[in-house]
Amino acid sequence: MRNLLKKWNQVSLVKQIIVGLIFGIILALTVPAVAKPLVILGSLFVGALKGIAPVLVLFLVMSAIAQHKSGQQTNMKSILVLYLLGTFLAGLVAVIVSFIFPVGLTLAKGAEDMTAPGGVVEVLKSLLLNVVDNPVKAIFNANYIGILAWAVVLGIALKNAPDTTKTMISNFSDAVSKMVTWVIKLAPLGIMGLVIDSITTNGIDSLLGYGKLLVVLLGCMIFVALVVNPLIVFVATRQNPFPLVFMCLKESGITAFFTRSSAANIPVNMKLCEKLGLDKDTYSVSIPLGATINMAGAAVTISVLTLGAVHTLGIQVDIPTAIILSVLSAVCACGASGVAGGSLLLIPLAASLFGIPNDVAMQIVGVGFIIGVLQDSCETALNSSTDVLFTAAAEHRKNRLEGKKSFIRKSA
Repeated sequence: MRNLLKKWNQVSLVKQIIVGLIFGIILALTVPAVAKPLVILGSLFVGALKGIAPVLVLFLVMSAIAQHKSGQQTNMKSILVLYLLGTFLAGLVAVIVSFIFPVGLTLAKGAEDMTAPGGVVEVLKSLLLNVVDNPVKAIFNANYIGILAWAVVLGIALKNAPDTTKTMISNFSDAVSKMVTWVIKLAPLGIMGLVIDSITTNGIDSLLGYGKLLVVLLGCMIFVALVVNPLIVFVATRQNPFPLVFMCLKESGITAFFTRSSAANIPVNMKLCEKLGLDKDTYSVSIPLGATINMAGAAVTISVLTLGAVHTLGIQVDIPTAIILSVLSAVCACGASGVAGGSLLLIPLAASLFGIPNDVAMQIVGVGFIIGVLQDSCETALNSSTDVLFTAAAEHRKNRLEGKKSFIRKSA
């Protein structure tokens, strides 16, 4: 048994996850009654990741800021530009594809009791209020904008603290990182539980009626992941972007697909950044920030479902309005994490641009919940893997401009 465990630990995590995935599918399809109790493994895995992520972000950022030396450059400005550009272009791609392949919706009930934000100002106001949230409450609710803000403030306040204090904070940071490593080692069992839950609970029957919509929606996300993002990375790095793109999709996208939570995937992304040899001072801030504002998948979802309703209702849309929708979907997507219900509840806001009444818009949200088993999984995989991709691209760009040896070959 010891030799078996030793050989298992020598296998890469991605291969271990694939094994867990295969076992999950087989068990769910052949003996669903026996497999059902194993669903708890998925809940425990996601719960552990979500539980450790806020503490990890707080200590990593606080330690990085406290020990940051004056004059040491970070790439946050470049990363922020890449995040916003990627989100806008994703929304634009979704708008263009929705015009080329217009999709009608069979409107669904089931979301009328939910409350959508009243406008862009309300979304941005919610985002800003999260910045000044009570720090304990921010950690409890996994409000990463608030956690980041207070971690930065604490880090700045501790810059002049004695070295012993900084060492203690650094030790706490390392200890939490070690705990994350232990949790991630359980990913194969967690993924197996999540797959069993997905197959036994949802099946595929509910998705068949929305086949064309899913093709357009997922097609846009795949195009963004394999065409738009690589082009952005190539412009930034001047190197073949695909080794890095595929590594991010493989090692971050797979876990994000099954956990369906950018917050739960923060520890996974942190470990991947460490594996790539990125600057800890930078990625400790950029990864949790990306989980909040880097929302290319959300921009696609908002644009496609909104224009699906537009085509269903026969509303004529001109080019300027379509461009405004691209910008609006990008802005809404950046605020998605601060709104209960995520990207789907921001659809009524975008639909109001075309005069679609709220009761109809909430029926579109109902459609989103029906296809959510695939839509939300792919959206999270795109969002979360892109956090690492753009963080790595920005650092490589900085190294290229400074004439340093590239680290990007590590992803090959």
